Amino acid sequence: MTVVLGIESTAHTFGVGIATERGILVNVNDTYTPPQGVGIHPRVAADHHVEVGPRLIREALSRAGLSINDVDAIAFSMGPGLGPALRVGATLARALAIRFRKPLVPVHHGIAHVEVARWAVGARDPLVLLVSGGHTMVIAHSGDSYGVFGETIDMAVGNAIDYFARSVGLPNPGVPHVEECASRGSRYIPLPYIVKGQDVSFSGLVTEALRLVRKGEPLPDVCLSLIETAYSMLGEVVERGLALTGKRELVVAGGVARSRRLREVMGYIAREFNATLGIVPQEYAGDNGGMIALTGLLAYLSGVVVDPTEAMTKQRWRLDEVPTPWFGKEPWFR
Repeated sequence: MTVVLGIESTAHTFGVGIATERGILVNVNDTYTPPQGVGIHPRVAADHHVEVGPRLIREALSRAGLSINDVDAIAFSMGPGLGPALRVGATLARALAIRFRKPLVPVHHGIAHVEVARWAVGARDPLVLLVSGGHTMVIAHSGDSYGVFGETIDMAVGNAIDYFARSVGLPNPGVPHVEECASRGSRYIPLPYIVKGQDVSFSGLVTEALRLVRKGEPLPDVCLSLIETAYSMLGEVVERGLALTGKRELVVAGGVARSRRLREVMGYIAREFNATLGIVPQEYAGDNGGMIALTGLLAYLSGVVVDPTEAMTKQRWRLDEVPTPWFGKEPWFR
């Protein structure tokens, strides 16, 4: 069996995973939570990663009953993400690769979200809604890479809802607390609904929602309106994506896939199009080391490696720029 150790460090989570052809063996993570009302500061997150990183690597190997010598390759999240945080994971990965003479495998963070979701739900060729703090896009595989059929033109949906939550004094993380507040709402207030072709925009939605709060509208009603508008926008582009591609599998990946309301909306759409709905399990929804190890395994088996002395992180790195030579040849589908 091929063994790959993966390191995730794109934002507030430092994670370590171990994967083989059978899937993820170990997934250990430690997340930095910023103070109430404050977003993620890149350098503070990086300091957190420096502190917990070596311990989590040792813990992952211990849980798997392996030593570093049993590992065939080291994978790391090369981007996109917060520069200081990315560099911590990359530095540790490069050090391990050089010290123990292991191949180094670069992984795109967004593709890792997609691949761990496909693996977890058994989806072979789905339309994917990728929703997180840093990603909002509708994608499907086309040719030798994933193609984007729609995306946000400004804020990711997770970032938009988190920003609103911080601004109105709701706790971290923002999405579940905004949704809990929305459950107490009784009135829908029209908000900017911005869908441009297959793309969406959330900045005007958040700006108007905050204006309503300052105006004195009840917070639960504003939360209800914000959630319903945002998820309706996503629903519209997913519907058109299914109609355009003819896919019969719909997968929801990324941290916002934990949302109960979003799951309901996607369930309605999947039934409408007679598609099988797969939602990434809670353990693999947010940023995690397991998804980097799993995608690193796929990449390594396809010959994707990088010289450790030349490996650079990419804060900005589009998902549709990354070749996926493993697609359709995943070992768990054989």
